[in-house]
Amino acid sequence: MQLGKVIGRVVTCSTYPGLETVPMLWVQPLSKDRKPKGKTLVCADSTRMAGPDELVYFEGGREAAMTLDPTFVPVDHAIVGIVDDLDVDQGGAS
Repeated sequence: MQLGKVIGRVVTCSTYPGLETVPMLWVQPLSKDRKPKGKTLVCADSTRMAGPDELVYFEGGREAAMTLDPTFVPVDHAIVGIVDDLDVDQGGAS
């Protein structure tokens, strides 16, 4: 899973069957310290609850397609959940 921040919504002109009710969100991938990491991408929102400025975690590839109902619709990335809190170990002594 990867961490990201929703930066907007995507409005589609036409929709593949099975994705009619799935929101498409524009996401900026983030590193574990919440810094932008890589290019922005479009994610299908399998939670159907994420919105702009929310911290989310998402899957890519085959796993993304498996998060939606029906499964295996053609998506490259899908939001799996909304992050409530993030506690990152900074590599201190054990």
